[in-house]
Amino acid sequence: MLKRQNQMETEHKENLRGGQGIAELKHLFKEELPAKCRICAHITLPEGASIGYHTHDTETEIYYFLKGNGTVDDNGEKKPVSAGDAMHTGGGKGHAVYNTGTGDLEFMAVIISD
Repeated sequence: MLKRQNQMETEHKENLRGGQGIAELKHLFKEELPAKCRICAHITLPEGASIGYHTHDTETEIYYFLKGNGTVDDNGEKKPVSAGDAMHTGGGKGHAVYNTGTGDLEFMAVIISD
């Protein structure tokens, strides 16, 4: 199934998971996803924006960074990230994402239920 860019739903979430600023989520697929996949989105965090720290107890979240520079809190350990980096969080562990660079931080996010 091909889905054109103009067919994708975009939403703006303020203070996502207790973070700062407004995160833009472009849902590549939503209703078309199988039950075990909760999200498949392109996320943009403008300068200074963040997704607050949260855990994934019964699911796994995968991030693939596309553009920009930032910092992630990887289960309590702060690490720099840039385009080409990837991370996953699950099994009760937590994470957060901060745009600490200049310009937008863009990444893909996929959440899969265990």
